[in-house]
Amino acid sequence: MDLTDGEERIIVFRLGAGKDKYRALQTAKKTKGVATAASALVLVKEFWKKTLSAIQVNSPEPAVNFLFNGWLNYQTLASRIWGRSGFYQSGGAFGFRDQLQDVLSLLHNRPDLVKDQILLSASRQFREGDVQHWWHPPMGRGVRTTCSDDYLWLPYVVSRYVKHTGDDSILNETIRFVEGRVLGPGEDSSYELPGISEHGVSLYEHCRLSIEHGLRLGSHGLPLMGSGDWNDGMDKVGNEGKGESVWLAFFLYDVLSRFSAVAESRKDGVFAERCEKQAVELRKNIDQNTWDGNWYLRAFFDDGTPLGSSKNEECRIDSIPQSWSVISGGGTIDKSKVAMNAAFTNLVKKDLGVIQLFDPPFNHAHPNPGYIKGYVPGVRENGGQYTHAAVWLIMAAAELGDTQRTYELIQMINPINHGATSSGIKKYKIEPYVIAADVYALENQQGRGGWTWYTGSAGWMYQLLAESFFGLKRNGNNLHFVPCIPEAWKTFDIHYRFGDTDFHLLFEVTTTTDDIRLSLDGVMQPTGELTLVDDHAQHQVHITLPARAIVSDIMKPSSS
Repeated sequence: MDLTDGEERIIVFRLGAGKDKYRALQTAKKTKGVATAASALVLVKEFWKKTLSAIQVNSPEPAVNFLFNGWLNYQTLASRIWGRSGFYQSGGAFGFRDQLQDVLSLLHNRPDLVKDQILLSASRQFREGDVQHWWHPPMGRGVRTTCSDDYLWLPYVVSRYVKHTGDDSILNETIRFVEGRVLGPGEDSSYELPGISEHGVSLYEHCRLSIEHGLRLGSHGLPLMGSGDWNDGMDKVGNEGKGESVWLAFFLYDVLSRFSAVAESRKDGVFAERCEKQAVELRKNIDQNTWDGNWYLRAFFDDGTPLGSSKNEECRIDSIPQSWSVISGGGTIDKSKVAMNAAFTNLVKKDLGVIQLFDPPFNHAHPNPGYIKGYVPGVRENGGQYTHAAVWLIMAAAELGDTQRTYELIQMINPINHGATSSGIKKYKIEPYVIAADVYALENQQGRGGWTWYTGSAGWMYQLLAESFFGLKRNGNNLHFVPCIPEAWKTFDIHYRFGDTDFHLLFEVTTTTDDIRLSLDGVMQPTGELTLVDDHAQHQVHITLPARAIVSDIMKPSSS
């Protein structure tokens, strides 16, 4: 097609599929013509405008506004939830833990999609409590593994969904199991098409089963690591059935703390008490067995060798146990602060613009941690910036009330800042408007972006900004505010949509009051918490923050 100066043309093409030739032709006829395409485009634009505009921030930092107000949840929904595809991975599979984590960023925007994903994921659980690590729709063929964290994300996400939305009816949904051959001794995985059980149980029972399955502890009283935890590249650390994961201990502590409240609300006092007792015991085991002097260990190999210790030549310090000691509340305050400072000192490389997952990278390590050694040292999980974990480190900094560091680290991992200059984009080399799964720490490639689009980092980055940084904490129909903004910010505003009702939130920091004060449509409220009512109106909310209130509460086990 050639265009002369000022000429404009509209080209419409159709691409689709049908179950057979007849249905494909019928669909093609229905979608014929420019008018049909134009109306479809209008609907698409309306969908994205509504979906992405539930929260819109106007802060003094344009790069944060730009990323938060559109790109993060677009990346999550389009690439992670729907396409399940990116340039570096076009697998199309659902990951049990992956998409469960992704949808947490949609709690404010599309809680219906969160609910759908929860129910879908629960349907991929085996009666024994483990789950399919990933599976391909529509048939459901996938892989059963001994990965140790997959199934625990179900009660974690369910707990957060119920607390955020107040919708506990989801717990009554009846969901069937998948059925398949149990893995044999020494067998790490099996790829197969499982059957579907004749009868199901409630979602609540699925969550209970997940927790029970996770309460298999090793000699240090910590959860067994199996063929990998969150970092499934460490698939040889505990694949013989004795290795233990310190990160998983913190995560399990968080799950137990959250789900005990869910069990209480169900009047299941017996299981609530079991969760509480197990959490207390787990916290004690963590404190007694995982402290290395200046930070928490990462794991224990099957033979008892520690990983993530100052005594290791490689992977001396790993960021995620330090982060989750704070996020979960499973660490002691004093130790967690020391551990976080060690992480900042050893893993945050300001000159390179990266936050390493661990350091030094694996190269010749013995015992062998697994296929993670197959990555070049300083690339992806092997000592590069794995942005998923970098976000967790920043969340922990915010939880500790470290306002300036939280802001600086957000700026460091914001891709827009990587592409802000010509020299920066030459080094970064990838799209500067979506989150990259990893950024290299490899010599001569430092600061180069890796795997874009298809990464769970986008959803966690949205949560970091919405809840940890801007401090929007929702509990049912109540919204309270615990921002962790830099001291230089004196004001910012947020548009928050609840159902079909718009709340325009204006935040101002002052030294003249000691409490958060909130007025709704000019009327001072008795507390600093906003009660959300879907009355289809427009509301003006003025929130006055005392200077000290921009610092997060420290070490709350049940923090949102």
